[in-house]
Parts: sequence; C-alpha cells; structure tokens
Amino acid sequence: MPDRSTVIYRYDGSYQGFLCCVAQCFQDKALPVSIRPYDEEQQSLYGSKDIPTRLELAQRVERSIPRRISPQALRLVREGFLTTLPEREMALLRFLLLGYKYGSPVTRMTTHPAVHALEKAVLALNNEAHHVLEFLRFADCGEFLAAKIQPQGKVLPLVAPHFCDRLPSESFMIYDGAHGMGFLHRADTPGEFFQADQVELPSPSQAELRWQNLWKVFYRTIAVEGRENPQLRRQLCPKRYWPLMTELGDAS
Repeated sequence: MPDRSTVIYRYDGSYQGFLCCVAQCFQDKALPVSIRPYDEEQQSLYGSKDIPTRLELAQRVERSIPRRISPQALRLVREGFLTTLPEREMALLRFLLLGYKYGSPVTRMTTHPAVHALEKAVLALNNEAHHVLEFLRFADCGEFLAAKIQPQGKVLPLVAPHFCDRLPSESFMIYDGAHGMGFLHRADTPGEFFQADQVELPSPSQAELRWQNLWKVFYRTIAVEGRENPQLRRQLCPKRYWPLMTELGDAS
C-alpha cells in the first residue's frame, strides 16, 4: 500500500464512521492525508472525499479486528477512539494496518511509534476515567440524580457502566460538557447515550443543598491543621477535578 495519497477523508465523527474510513483505505489502496470530521473546518489544499457511514460495513471491519489481530487490539481501537491523541484517526489507522500485517504480536511491539503512542493515550484515558469515578459527585435534583463532568478524553462510555451497576434502581444523568455528550439512566433500564451541545441541569433540591452544606462542614471539621499537605492533595486529587466535588467545589 502506498505511504500517502493526496486525499483527505471526511466522515461524521462517529466510531462507526471511522471504521468505514478504514474500509475505504483498503478499497483505495492508499493512506489518506488525514481523516477529519465533517464539522471540522478544512484548512488544506488537498482534495477531500466524503465517507458515508454504513453500519453493516462498520460491523464487518470491527469483527475483523479480533479475528485477524486480537481482542486486545480491538480494545485499544475502541478506547483509542475516545482519547485526545493528536491525529487520532490516522494513528488508529496506522495501528490497524500494522496489526493486519503482523497479527496478534502487534500489541507487544511497544517500541513501535504507532503502538507506543496509542497505548500511552489509552493509558491516560483509563487513568482519567479512574479519577472521574473517584471524584464525581451526584446531586439530587428531585426526580433524578445529576452530575456534570469536564474530562479531557471521552471517558463517559467507560464510567457509565460502573454507575449502572452500582445504582440500578436510580434514575440519573451524567453530562460531559467538554464533548457535548451525556448518559441518561432511568431506573431499572439499560440507559442511553445522547449528544447535546448544552444541557441545563435542574437546580438541586432544598434537601440536597442542606446535605451538601453538612458535608462541607464535616470535611472542614475533620481536617487536622498540622497535617495538611496541599502539594500531596493536588498530586492525589488534581485541581481540575475539584469542581466535580461537593467538598472542594468552592476551593481555590
């Protein structure tokens, strides 16, 4: 396959759409210059090709990954698509081309640039998801629980199943304001993801506000002044997560 063509693929920005770009790459027998979502402004003199999303084709491509490479490679691709890796789509495409060539050993080729960059980005994504699980706080808004997050990566698909398992009989919503996506879980239902540029969360109930105030008082009261270590606190609980936390939301 030639190293480079003179075409930019444009797609709808979805995971399924990306998989269709992978299929198009094999059909064209050439690497595109880049892969860009439709809503991203094109600043290039290269020509572009719109790649339609076909779910059946996307499913075929996805099924080929564990069969021809490995289940671990499929996990890397799925989670890699959620990362903030620069030129994410091209990085994933190069990884897949390498995987289709070498098979399952590709995930052990950790010194190869295509593998190293992807694994590093996925590790950062999972670390961030772990932090969000620790520091996210729901507020009782009357009919349901609500929380808002502002992650760097698209961690919501990784954290939502945890809360479905822990709170199966609760109605709750988590909104990712950084990426315009949310997850809505109604009591005793599977829940669903949705896209929305903005979501206005209801105000917390009066009872919730009282409990929040009590929790802040408790947090301040149990602190031992002589043993405070702000540097260690920032290390274990980075400041960018503080707005998520009832006890630290007002801290500077």
